[in-house]
Amino acid sequence: MRLVNTHYVEEGSILARPVINPAGKILLQAGVIMTASYIKRLRTLGYDVLFIQDDRLEDVEAHMSISGQTREVAYKTLQNISKYIECDSENTLPVASVRRSIQEMINDLLFSSDILGNLIEIQGYDDYTYHHSINTTVIALVLGVASGYSEQKLIELGMGVMMHDIGKIKIPDSILNKRTPLTVAEFEEIKLHPTYGFDILRKNNDFSLLSSHIAFQHQEKWDGSGYPRGLKGSEIHEYGRLAAVADVYDALTSKRVYRKAIEPNVAYEYIVAQTNTHFESRILDVFKKHIAVFPSGSGVLLSNGQRGNVVRQNSAFPNRPYVRVFYENEEPLPAPIDYNLANNPSIMIIKVDNR
Repeated sequence: MRLVNTHYVEEGSILARPVINPAGKILLQAGVIMTASYIKRLRTLGYDVLFIQDDRLEDVEAHMSISGQTREVAYKTLQNISKYIECDSENTLPVASVRRSIQEMINDLLFSSDILGNLIEIQGYDDYTYHHSINTTVIALVLGVASGYSEQKLIELGMGVMMHDIGKIKIPDSILNKRTPLTVAEFEEIKLHPTYGFDILRKNNDFSLLSSHIAFQHQEKWDGSGYPRGLKGSEIHEYGRLAAVADVYDALTSKRVYRKAIEPNVAYEYIVAQTNTHFESRILDVFKKHIAVFPSGSGVLLSNGQRGNVVRQNSAFPNRPYVRVFYENEEPLPAPIDYNLANNPSIMIIKVDNR
């Protein structure tokens, strides 16, 4: 399978992986033959890329990070909690359902054969807040697993990250979804969401104080330039430091109504560039080893003028995957060429090209 921009998906192409909406519902099953109307509808819904079958890349695997069922449970959990808060029932949040949802995510990830390569999710416009909360939780749990966290710590981390933006329910949608730059007053209102979230969560005895502090601290920066309290270095709990990385990475790679998603490799470079300023170097060392820079199936252009697709990840060198090329200077090659970029230091990926 290969990842293809919807503007390049051809009629008659076969879908290699189901298209799932933020609620976990399947819009199109794998194996569906793409028609012009399907392609047009998906573009309208904001879907930029799809996984398409390609006999030349039948060995490429790009599994979903968590199952559609697990995503659906998480989505419904977030919906229910939002309803509780809107009805001023913050003291009786269904915390047990959050725990069950996180346990299902952990199970999916632990049974995955390829955590490194399977974080990419196909996303449209709808329900950014829920989609972001779920994806950020998955990324944080991957980092937690890689850091050797116990199951209890993973649950504690996951519950806090899933609720990290719950304070935004107190922020007007007109500010959250504003297409133009925020005014100073509007940004000051946005900066209150960690405090709002912490106040909501700490009222619940079944929600641990450390989990609650993730909502409070996920916007703090290692160098003290974050908010709401300007905490610095180890003043920020480890969960908060880890959540900050996951939060920014998913925010950058997610599509918004007012901007396009940033390619994973560009977001990766931005995150790494903030070592010891916004983010702790120790956590970024884990991030660099366990987040795929170029997801499996991605189309790439190489520095030697050849173009092809990432076929699998290189666990020792996440930024140097295995690539299969089919074109050179836009002309088809007589036969595909496979590269392990870790063994070819003179060849670089210079551009993502999902044609």
